Amino acid sequence: MKQQIANWGNYPVMESDEESFVFEDQLNALVQKDGSFIPRGNGRCYGDASLGERTISTLKYDKILSFDTEKGVFESQSGITLDQILTVIVPAGWFLPVTPGTKFITIGGALGSDVHGKNHHVDGSISNHVIDFDLLLPSGELIICSSTENHDLFEATLGGMGLTGLVTRIKFTLKKIETSLIRQKQIKAANLQELIGLFETYKDYTYSVAWIDCLKKGEHFGRSILMLGEHATLAEVSEEDRKDPLKLPKNKQITFPVNLPSWALNSLTVKAFNFLYYTKNFKKEINNIVSYEPFFYPLDAVLHWNRMYGKKGFVQYQFVIPLNAKVGLIEILHRISEEGLGSFLAVLKVFGKQDSMISFPKEGYTLALDFPVRKGLLRFLDELDQLVLKHNGRLYMSKDARMKPAMLVAGYPELEKFKKIIKKYNPDGKVRSVQSDRLLLTAGN
Repeated sequence: MKQQIANWGNYPVMESDEESFVFEDQLNALVQKDGSFIPRGNGRCYGDASLGERTISTLKYDKILSFDTEKGVFESQSGITLDQILTVIVPAGWFLPVTPGTKFITIGGALGSDVHGKNHHVDGSISNHVIDFDLLLPSGELIICSSTENHDLFEATLGGMGLTGLVTRIKFTLKKIETSLIRQKQIKAANLQELIGLFETYKDYTYSVAWIDCLKKGEHFGRSILMLGEHATLAEVSEEDRKDPLKLPKNKQITFPVNLPSWALNSLTVKAFNFLYYTKNFKKEINNIVSYEPFFYPLDAVLHWNRMYGKKGFVQYQFVIPLNAKVGLIEILHRISEEGLGSFLAVLKVFGKQDSMISFPKEGYTLALDFPVRKGLLRFLDELDQLVLKHNGRLYMSKDARMKPAMLVAGYPELEKFKKIIKKYNPDGKVRSVQSDRLLLTAGN
């Protein structure tokens, strides 16, 4: 049945025939139908990567297949969400090896985006922890992919935005923990230069991320709060917490009730928010023990928080530039400040080295910003694209809703290799999305 669908940014919105399955034979029938399709998980990518004329939802294909509690190896169907996985693995003393800023994505979607987290500089992206997976090709053939078996498809699927076929089963390794708590350190940085120095000083922390005030000018340009974390050991938590060290957090959620009017988000309201967020930390440095929920998933506590950007939605813009291009980071943030298009959510992380075909991460600084859709935004983002390219950077396809094909070509040196694999296994463009056609990955097939 045709329905209006959108991903988390609520931009773009399109009509699509969304179908789902519970059993493998149902999936086979859906794949064999005439016409194209794109796999879709929980729709938490931001742009148009999982939008198409027909989508096949994996959300009902969400069974746990095995869990080795001794070795920390987890195997499941692809439609299970990270939230569902955490409820099983945390009480057993394990955690996700890598997690993005929301737990409401499917593990299949995590592979398609090759998600990264606050620990990329230490643990890489999810692809570094995948043992193998089953991939249903557009032809209907089901194959196993790993680093040693069908390696070309293994590489092209991790970060490939679902264009190789539909992942049905995934096996990956977990991270051992003693408690479900995080030892957190928060440090206020007066400006961007100080923040960059702090990242270097605390580079040995497993988890690090910074919130940036991207509207502040002058000597406090780029003032920030750096948040660092480690999984707390039994010796580090209180006597009370030692009684049940692996307990799950209480489910405390509120719902953002309505779409805000478009005028509600402007430079004044963003400045007010940024002032309150920065000054909430009265001390230069705060050290405490917190649950993993507020540390990894602060926004998940507010259901439908995307509604605060209004009915027109928003675009998330995420780029990475090399570590030696700090001047580029400063230039881009200056340009955003000049334009007055501040973002409530301006998040900076550091990536470690990664050798991959089509995945987004590479060694450098990555900044993610949310911009409400409004007149002039797309022109401004085209301008930012040129600054990113000037400093040898690239954009994240999982967040993208508008970049031009030339931007993708310039940012991903192995793009032609990826396109050849898509052409080989998806020759007729049966698996395609709005994004893949826009970026000329499947257009013309």
